[in-house]
Amino acid sequence: MAIAGQVQTVRAQEVAFMGITEILRHVPRIYQSYRRLVRSIRARRPTIALLIDFPDVNLRLARHLRRAGVPVLWLVSPQLWAWKRRRNRSMQRRVDRIFVIFPFEQSFYENRNVPATFLGHPLAALPFPTISRGDFAAAHALDPDRQWIALLPGSRDREVLANLPNLLAASQLLNRAHPARFEFLLPIASTLDPGWLRSLIPTAESPRITLVQDARACLLHARAAAIASGTATVQAGVLGTPFVVVYQVSRLTFALARHLIRYPAEIPATRDRHGNLPIAMPNLIAGRRIVPELLNQQFTPEAVAAHLLRLAEDTPDRAQQILDFVELRGKLQSPMSIDPIGQIAAHVLSLLQPSHP
Repeated sequence: MAIAGQVQTVRAQEVAFMGITEILRHVPRIYQSYRRLVRSIRARRPTIALLIDFPDVNLRLARHLRRAGVPVLWLVSPQLWAWKRRRNRSMQRRVDRIFVIFPFEQSFYENRNVPATFLGHPLAALPFPTISRGDFAAAHALDPDRQWIALLPGSRDREVLANLPNLLAASQLLNRAHPARFEFLLPIASTLDPGWLRSLIPTAESPRITLVQDARACLLHARAAAIASGTATVQAGVLGTPFVVVYQVSRLTFALARHLIRYPAEIPATRDRHGNLPIAMPNLIAGRRIVPELLNQQFTPEAVAAHLLRLAEDTPDRAQQILDFVELRGKLQSPMSIDPIGQIAAHVLSLLQPSHP
């Protein structure tokens, strides 16, 4: 959006924190950024607003936009279906229409009197990467005869610091047990500084971790992956890459999440043997657990290595995931076979017509 000419009053990376204790530590910075946005709305008087995700800020911004008479569209549903469903009243009062990217969300909002449209997931509309395995190997000095394991620790600094150590330890376990069988790839999220990420990877230890820029091509050619819960899990599912979900937060955040998260009837979900509800989007979309989840205490190097080995070999687990991902991709595709982002752009333009012929 910045390349297209967006004036960035606040950069999302400056205020994007996950977890309750993590957010509390940065309240002053978040509040200052929020006040800058409110002043910008009052000064610029936008013709229309398209809010994207980020409910803790955007629901409050929607109130100021509504007072200013600005139509409010919302792209990417806040996870009100997981917790804080009382916010639905604010959505009813402040949002003209919400564009949802997961199929269960349209019925969830419509059943609660919030106008909603399921457009399909933007990732499901993208063509598969065209780079061949050989060309990808040549571009990154990889051995095409080895099996590649993708490690995705998250897109935020704190996620990486929490998740990467166990992923690196798991890669060491796999390399010791199966020398010369695997190569390990770590895609660099656009929100991360490559130099900082590289500094977190020990250079003297085996195996070598290769940093790559193209996460989608990496996942397409990877034999298996370990992925921090988030958008990348949907990306891997759409591409058909078998994977295990991992995530690590503070004990307080994890305990509060277990207490607060409750799914509505639109999302069939059961607790695992540890008492945890599923959090990975592929599992919520499917309505059953199609990918394993290793959260907090269960997220250990040994558990990650065991799951990756099982998914890298020709096992029933691997075959079942690949079949489940075909069904997942079908559920995420646009019901009208139209580009989701194009539909949103057309809707925005139709609302702009009276002011901008």
